[in-house]
Amino acid sequence: MSIQTIEDTKVKAFPPKQAEVIAFTAKARRRFDPLAIAGKLASALVPPIIVIALMLVVWQIACSSPTSSLPPPTQVWNEAYDLIAHPFFDNGPQDIGLAWRVLISLQRVAIGFGLAAVVGVALGALVGQSIWAMRGLDPVFQILRTVPPLAWLPLSLAAFRDSSPSAIFVIFITSIWPIIINTAVGVRNIPEDYRNVSRILRLNQFEFFVKIMVPAAAPYIFTGLRIGIGLSWLAIVAAEMLTGGVGIGFFIWDAWNSSRLPDIIVALAYIGVTGFCLDRLVAAVGAFVTRGTTAK
Repeated sequence: MSIQTIEDTKVKAFPPKQAEVIAFTAKARRRFDPLAIAGKLASALVPPIIVIALMLVVWQIACSSPTSSLPPPTQVWNEAYDLIAHPFFDNGPQDIGLAWRVLISLQRVAIGFGLAAVVGVALGALVGQSIWAMRGLDPVFQILRTVPPLAWLPLSLAAFRDSSPSAIFVIFITSIWPIIINTAVGVRNIPEDYRNVSRILRLNQFEFFVKIMVPAAAPYIFTGLRIGIGLSWLAIVAAEMLTGGVGIGFFIWDAWNSSRLPDIIVALAYIGVTGFCLDRLVAAVGAFVTRGTTAK
């Protein structure tokens, strides 16, 4: 049998439209394979669950001694069960669940980090675009970014005379530096071909910023935003310990003054999970905007 005869037989046995339908069905089955999805979930969830379980076992063994100064996991569960099981209770202005406290802290983070993102991207674009701005502002940024977050708190309290705007300012001044630096690096690394295209199209400065500069530097910008959101969450917890209020930071300080170590440990778990979710959220937005070119 010749090759042509074989090809004719294949065409007769599987007409083009029928073959396309079969191929599409096969792809659909592979895409929605429950076993593959279960395998991916298991590979993502099982390792951290095992590590956490081992950490709890080691913690339980190390702190079970009567002379231990830290409570074991069983004691934390027994004494802080209400905080764990009922995160949204509300018994008054100062007696609320940890979920409400986290949300109050997140409101301050949203304001401070949002301002830092807008100002940081604008200043970073200016520094990256202008050699004179880089020479004048970069040394100042490098000096200010090394100042610890809480060192700004007395100055902000003196300026604003209120704890809430002072905490927001600490968040802003802490998180803006990585945004500025990463944005400036991204702008400086824009290919020269992009700039030549903007000259050919005669784009003004605003059009160049929106259509070329920001999309090209987006991977760098979102890297800075991920670092900034982590620093924002660190700063708000530290600032609330000193400024008071009903945020998660003040709760930890109040629990320490009352010698409630199990409550502190539960609050630390809330802080860690919230920080992880914030980082994943910014990473997901960055991956969507940059089509997966940012680091995961």
